[in-house]
Amino acid sequence: MTETDSNVYDVVVLGAGPVGENVADRTRAAGLSTAVVESELVGGECSYWACMPSKALLRPVIAQADARRLPGLSRSVQGPLDAAAVLARRNEFTSDWQDDGQVGWLTGIGADLHRGHGRLAGPRTVEVTSPDGVRHVLTARHAVAVCTGSRAVLPDLPGLAEAKPWTSREATGAQSVPGRLVVVGGGVVATEMATAYQALGSRVTLLVRGKGLLNRMEPFAGELVAEALTEAGVDVRTGTSVRSVTRKDGIVVVGTDSGDRIEADEILFATGRAPRTDDIGLDTVGLEPGSWLEVDDSLRVTGSEWLYAVGDVNHRALLTHQGKYQARIAGAAIAARASGVSLLESDPWSAHAATADHSAVPQVVFTDPEAAAVGLSLAEAEQAGHRVRAVDHDLASVSGASLYGDGYRGRARMVVDLEREILLGVTFVGPGVGELIHSATIAVAGQVPISRLWHAVPSYPTISEVWLRLLESYRDN
Repeated sequence: MTETDSNVYDVVVLGAGPVGENVADRTRAAGLSTAVVESELVGGECSYWACMPSKALLRPVIAQADARRLPGLSRSVQGPLDAAAVLARRNEFTSDWQDDGQVGWLTGIGADLHRGHGRLAGPRTVEVTSPDGVRHVLTARHAVAVCTGSRAVLPDLPGLAEAKPWTSREATGAQSVPGRLVVVGGGVVATEMATAYQALGSRVTLLVRGKGLLNRMEPFAGELVAEALTEAGVDVRTGTSVRSVTRKDGIVVVGTDSGDRIEADEILFATGRAPRTDDIGLDTVGLEPGSWLEVDDSLRVTGSEWLYAVGDVNHRALLTHQGKYQARIAGAAIAARASGVSLLESDPWSAHAATADHSAVPQVVFTDPEAAAVGLSLAEAEQAGHRVRAVDHDLASVSGASLYGDGYRGRARMVVDLEREILLGVTFVGPGVGELIHSATIAVAGQVPISRLWHAVPSYPTISEVWLRLLESYRDN
């Protein structure tokens, strides 16, 4: 390898996914020179292996399911999906795994892109090894932001590597639909991919170690999703652990703790994430390689004056939209400190505090039915010591839901803080509720009093009228 001369910037960002892009956008908007280092594709996991391709796979599935609920349309959509067309459209949304467009955006804001693997090499220093082996040393005057994201974790099973299992990347990027697919896990990736591939023609077996699905949401969310998956043809097996995986002559054989033997063409493990911090030089600044990075609410790493960790790597909320939110906060904090501000606005909900990470994180699971939640579940609120009350309502009884589709099934819950009479959390499950969750996010993040919510009038006849029904139930009981 050869070494070139150093380059000095105000800010160096490790990782050009949505989080790194947004940090760079905010620091450049503040007039700070910014370098961005990326070892794969500019746009990151979300653009090529997660959010965008998975939702491109799921959108035709959900559209068909909605159409089948409508007389006058249902007979026209009873046939199978055109899997080749769905996969081709997914390819379009990933730009065929080419990042030219996102590179153009990044350079358009005035950031410098450095292709290659970046590693910390001491305080405010990043060493970049380019694909051709040339080494560049970048120096940051003010901040280095680690935005390297997370990766899928595979369990420690003998012979698993030889069986060539899928992770989320292979599942969202597959160019053909396997005849039989085993999905291991009960979270978001597992339920979404089980939904997509069952509809695309796979015979799907879903193996869940725990008692149910989506265990980070209210229990009824996982129950309704599991019921719908079963009705769609997925073989859902809870309380089941994988003990062995082998592949011979192209066939995957899965052994479970109950002694079952399942054959499949592919197996997807969706069993957790780990931070991509194992080879970024954390040891050169006194931190543990491979660890999650602890940060304060300005996203600055604990004990450091110059190192920031934004997005998945800090383990606060492993969601693209939340990472981008953190990036906006971090960018503002970096800019303020660079301008000489010593004491930032650190109060909750202020310009330099990522307060929403603690109490107002929204998420949508794009299954059929959709599951959407923000804030605390009832169990989480009680564990945190709040005096709360859960208010539930059958979404199917709302006029807008009845119009949305025949046989609509869903449920809504709001968790009310009885001391302050504000909402700590809201959960919706049902077709179309993904577009309903932002209203709940505003109510939770804004700490809107119940008394004021009565004046937020839902349009009739929409599914949003469930807000009125929830408030009525709270008042009358």
